[in-house]
Amino acid sequence: MCCLGWRRQGAAMIEDLWYKNTVIYSLDLETFMDSNGDGIGDFPGLMQRLDYLQALGIGTIWLAPFQPSPNHDNGYDISDYYTVDPRHGSGGDFVEFMHQASKRGLKVIIDLVVNHTSSEHRWFQLGRKDAESAFRDWYIWSKQRPDNWQSGVVFPGVQESTWSYDRAAQAYYYHRFYKHQPDLNMDNPAVRREVRRIMGYWLELGVAGFRVDAVPFVIESTVPGRSQGALHFEYLAEMREFMQWRAGDAILLGEANVAPADTQPYFGSDSGAGGIHMMFNFYVNQHLFYALASADIAPLAAALEATRSIPPHAQWAQFLRNHDELDLGRLSDAQRETVFARFAAEEDMQLYHRGIRRRLAPMLGNRRHLELAYSLLFALPGTPVLRYGDEIGMGDDLDLPERDAVRTPMQWSDEPQAGFSAAAETIHPLIDAGVYDYRRVNVAAQRRDSDSLLTWTAAMIRLRHECPEIGWGEWELLPIDVPHTLALSYTWRESTVVTLHNFSEFACEVQLAIKAPGGERLVDLREQAESRADDAGLHRIALDAYGYRWYRVGRLI
Repeated sequence: MCCLGWRRQGAAMIEDLWYKNTVIYSLDLETFMDSNGDGIGDFPGLMQRLDYLQALGIGTIWLAPFQPSPNHDNGYDISDYYTVDPRHGSGGDFVEFMHQASKRGLKVIIDLVVNHTSSEHRWFQLGRKDAESAFRDWYIWSKQRPDNWQSGVVFPGVQESTWSYDRAAQAYYYHRFYKHQPDLNMDNPAVRREVRRIMGYWLELGVAGFRVDAVPFVIESTVPGRSQGALHFEYLAEMREFMQWRAGDAILLGEANVAPADTQPYFGSDSGAGGIHMMFNFYVNQHLFYALASADIAPLAAALEATRSIPPHAQWAQFLRNHDELDLGRLSDAQRETVFARFAAEEDMQLYHRGIRRRLAPMLGNRRHLELAYSLLFALPGTPVLRYGDEIGMGDDLDLPERDAVRTPMQWSDEPQAGFSAAAETIHPLIDAGVYDYRRVNVAAQRRDSDSLLTWTAAMIRLRHECPEIGWGEWELLPIDVPHTLALSYTWRESTVVTLHNFSEFACEVQLAIKAPGGERLVDLREQAESRADDAGLHRIALDAYGYRWYRVGRLI
């Protein structure tokens, strides 16, 4: 549907947006399920696990890159945008996967990695070898080495520069990331047309949208010698307009770790014209981990308020961990050191001088703290995003380099190779020792245990689906007299949900006044319990250490 539809139908349409109340599950095909015994996950393997994802309550699958790639950067160095890497199956396997996902009511979004290509991509090879080739201008070149050739690196300590010399071209080329990932020149209209063709191709095969990698770098003009080029938000508008003509309800989910004051142009106008539909809330994510480390919720509350004002059609994607490091770059030095001291005290747990390369379960270390974090994830304003394996509390492997520590194969059972593969050697090693050994932590064991983290997570996902107030409603932070407890209230269609989360290792009692109609009664959505206000109109609610409560005002359903 074109953007005019937003203006015609207004608020009624906002309540029909599927991405407002879904739960997104992020997975990397190569580490999820191997069907043919070569040690690498594939589409036939993923199809075998769709019933699992459906039963878990997932609404949307987000696939990491699966196109052909030299695989020097977990598939983010793409060498052909229009097919499936043979390691993962065929184009026919992808179409069959999409059919099977659709039958189960599962939507699929895929990575759109167009800030750069692999240096082995045909476009780059043609451009570097022939200065007269049309593809030369598809990338960014400089005859002389720019003065700022070492500035702006994304991976400090690993990446040496952002400009590298190419002997064939006799020029330097720009790469915001690794040198095997040359940046595309988005200022070239031919490149932008090609990006739209890529989008159109996968939309025709049924995807529900794209997670757009590195959005600020996609729209940034790069001029040799300048540290910051202009940001062309009209490039996002072109992508969105094209996509909505091709598939009216498809979405763009952007990776853009930007300050709250800079987010509005990424989302476009209030009418829905231009911009992306969703964006990961890195700002809240970083302050959430500070709260988990310190029990000081004031910066988290401030981060929520700072990211409140977005257009009606827009939505934050809230997350805890992902396939990259936990970036803490927007915290103060003191806050970052607090998080490091609590969750990454050893140097090999840290990465790029700014983040943590650990999964959530080993960071938090105990079930109560883990439940608190995930309960809050489902209670935050926006759409929750889960990383594969976190529903069972998978660990990490710090012996692996950089971000590979959190990219180990899915642990399905206690069978050899965790039920992931029949191969003697897998794409990444299995976690086969310690507390998070696959023989201890796996899906098969937890699905038969009514008290397991997997069972708990499935129940919380179901609860989140049953609370559309969070996805679609207006929210506010409720004032309470306990400094380490966060109280959130959501109202939609005259229905109100209230959540409480105690970040402290000590139990507490919260006094809470609810102004919504029926506020004298709070019905617990997880337990057979309710709270009645006293004569002063206050609810007195006990919270355990790392405790949490979900209530609906005045009624159960």
